[in-house]
Order: sequence, then structure tokens, then C-alpha cells
Amino acid sequence: MKVGKDFFFEKKKQKTFGPLRAAFGPHAANQKFLRGFFKKRFLLAFACAGLSGCVVGPSYQPPVMNAPPGYKEAPGWMQATPLDGVPKGAWWGIYNDATLDQLEAQVAVSNQTLAADYYAYQQAQDIVRETQGGYYPSLGITGGATRAGSGVAASRPATSGSFEGSASWTPDIWGKIRRQVEANQAAAQVSAADLASATLSARAELATDYVDLRASDSEILLLRQTVAAYQASLRITENQFNAGVAAQSDVITARTALEGAEADLTGAGEARAQYEHAIAVLTGHAPAELSIPAGQLMNFVPEIPPGIPSPLLQRRPDIAAAERAMAEANAEIGVAVGAFYPDLSLSALGGYSASPITGLFSVSSALWSLGASATGTLYEGGTRTAAVQAAGAGYQEAVATYRQTVLTAFQQVEDALSDLRILAQQAQEEQSAVADATQAVQIALNEYEAGTQAYTTVVTAQTTLLADQQTALTVQQNRLAASIALIQALGGGWQTSYLPKA
Repeated sequence: MKVGKDFFFEKKKQKTFGPLRAAFGPHAANQKFLRGFFKKRFLLAFACAGLSGCVVGPSYQPPVMNAPPGYKEAPGWMQATPLDGVPKGAWWGIYNDATLDQLEAQVAVSNQTLAADYYAYQQAQDIVRETQGGYYPSLGITGGATRAGSGVAASRPATSGSFEGSASWTPDIWGKIRRQVEANQAAAQVSAADLASATLSARAELATDYVDLRASDSEILLLRQTVAAYQASLRITENQFNAGVAAQSDVITARTALEGAEADLTGAGEARAQYEHAIAVLTGHAPAELSIPAGQLMNFVPEIPPGIPSPLLQRRPDIAAAERAMAEANAEIGVAVGAFYPDLSLSALGGYSASPITGLFSVSSALWSLGASATGTLYEGGTRTAAVQAAGAGYQEAVATYRQTVLTAFQQVEDALSDLRILAQQAQEEQSAVADATQAVQIALNEYEAGTQAYTTVVTAQTTLLADQQTALTVQQNRLAASIALIQALGGGWQTSYLPKA
């Protein structure tokens, strides 16, 4: 049932409500609401509404957000990719790492940041129930007894008493409470989506830290192998020097390279310790409580089909939170508009009052009353109009935030896809470089032992090999991190259907 919303005389209509049009913005539903806002007079609306209840303010309609037909970095084939190819639930299982599986299972249970988000969601739900209490009447009961005397009868005091029950109710004729409940329900859904988004972010961060930890382990292993190779080179130069076929400078150069590699090996432990500490905190532990045995970086990168862009609007919890924030802001407009309408209050009282109290519950001591009152503000200096304008501006802000969140989501998917494509090509190139550098080191050592090359050739070849091996390791680390970023950008298998129902 639509209700007119013109409270004032025709001459004051434009002066009072004209600024509201700017507050509501260009949304078609809002403009339709505003046109109705000026058409009918308050008294006619009140008579039509009765106690059946209507809802003031614009009905919520989410703005249209056109998704691109496909991802720039995944042309053609992705249109036919089935959605069941997207990781769901325990998405980290695609990396086939038992230690990672155990750590991820502890994030939602022990992470204190997520615990705070969970209780924020619980608080939002309780606020919804608190607001819903406004739908119902308030019931009360009072009783009392008084013993008193006066004058010549003071020596014979009398006891009087009363027992009364009362009820009061403010019917939600205009839907003020319903709009507030609607806003609080949307706020609770925002909190639920925020919790899901924070959980996804924490799990993605843990997975990335775990990849970095394993990359540190692999670098430590690489440096240990390099130290062993440099020790062998040092022995060769010492033998060559003792045989009189090499200069002492060759020994010093070989020892310098070995000492540098040993220093790098020691320093590599610093980064590993920090990643382990970060993982401990993400799983709700003090750093001293968690130790992760050494392991190696995964040598494969799982293929993750991104699907088509449009389902992304349903798979990202941050997009769902932004959309629910729009619904909340839209309902707040109705709450602000409701301030223009009067409140009708109904009250009833019944009970007994008697003196002396011995006849308290007799028919002659019964009493009752029924009442009704209406209260409304005729003039308040434009504060209600300003409140509606502020609510309208809040809605437009929520719309802009939603649109930007969606665009950012598309960007993050494209970034991850381009990273994976480029890094895959770089990985192939680095593998070729490592293979050639390994062969170059062996040739240089053979030529040095044969006396046909200076030791500087060996040092140069060894330095190049180590740099190529470290680069290849970093590329693999970045590829795994990009795959995690893609899963996070795709929502980690989350769906808007997981939101609590209103």
C-alpha cells in the first residue's frame, strides 16, 4: 500500500521537500518514491493506513553492474569452463601439502582477528532481535500496599493496596520499525560477509606465508649445495697451488666465494624465522608455540580456471558486503523519512485498588482505563529534511563503493591471471638459464684443472649459476603466490547463498 507523504500546505511543499530530490540521486526507484512523496496529503494517508501498516521510504533495488563478457588475460576457452572447476571449501587442498592443510584448519578456530569479526557479527544479529522487539506491545505489572493513619484515627491505621496490569503499544503504522529492522538485518549480513572476507584473507595470507617459508627452506638447501660446491672448488685450487700450477690468489678467491656463500646461508634463516612467526600468529599461537619442520617448495603450480566474470559478483564476500551495505543505506532513508510521521500510541490499564486491602480483589475495587494518543512534530528547523538528505547521500556513497569494489575485483583477477601467464613463461626461460649455467660451471672447472682458463672464469660461472638458481626459485615462489591471489580474487569458492537469511 502506497502512502502519500505531504505534511504541509501546498505553498510549503517545495520549500520543505525540494532538497530531498538531490539527496536521493538519480535512482529510478528513489525518484518514483519522491513523486509519490508529494502527491497525497497526510490526513488522507493516515485514514487509508489505519493499523494495517505501510512502509515509508524507497524500496531497495540493487543497481545494475554490467560484467565484461570475459577476462582479457583468459580469452576464448574460459567461456566454456565449468564452474565446478573453481576451488570450493578447503581450496588450499589443491596444493597437496599436509602441513598446509593442518595449518589452514586452525585459522578460523584460533585466529583472534577472526574471533573479533565473529563476535561483531553476533552483535549485529542481537541488534536485529532488539529492534524487532519494537513490533510488540509492552506489558507491565505493579502492586503495592500502604499502611497509614491520620488525626484521631492515627491509633487505628488502615492498610490500602493496589494491583494493576498495564499494556502499551505503538503500532508500526508507517513502517519505521520495519525499515530499521531491514537496515539492521542488512547490517548483520554485512558483518557476516565481512567475516567471510576476513577469513578468506587470513587463509590466503597464511598460504602465501607458507609458500614464502618453503621458498626460504629451498633457498637454504640451495645455499648449502652451493657451499658444498665452493668447498670442492677451494680444495681444487689448494691442490693446484700445492702442485705449483696455480697462484695463491686463486686460493684466496675461492675461499672468499665460500665465505660469502656461508654468510648468505646464515642470513637465509632470518627470513624463514619471520615467516614461521607470522604463521604462528595467524593460527592463534605465540611464535614460541609453533615450529614447522623444514621442507621444500612445491614444484608445481595448480591450474585454476577463472570461469566467466559475471559469477564473480556472487563469489566475492567483499562484493556481497558492499551490496548489503547499499541495502542498509537504502533502509536508513526510510528510517529518516519516518521521522516526518506522527506516532500513535495505545495504552490499557486494569487492576484493583482498595482501602482497606481486605477487599482488594472484589468487583467493587476493580478499575480500568483505555487510552490513545498521537504525537508529531510540526516544525523542527529542517533537521528531519537534513537527516533524509544525509541518508540519501549515504546511499549514493554505498552505491559508489559497491561499483568500485566490483571493478577492483575484476582488476585483481586480471592481475593474477597476467602474473601467472608471464611468470610461467619466465620460469621456462630460467630453467634453460640454470641448465646452461650448470654446464658452464663444469666446463670452467675442467678447463681450470687443465690449465687453460684462469680461476676468475670459474668464479664468474659459479656466481652466474647461483644467481640463476635463486631467480628460478623466486619465480616459482611468485607463481604459487599468484595462484593463491587468483583463488582469493575469485572468492575462494564462497557464495552469496552462504549469507544468513533476513
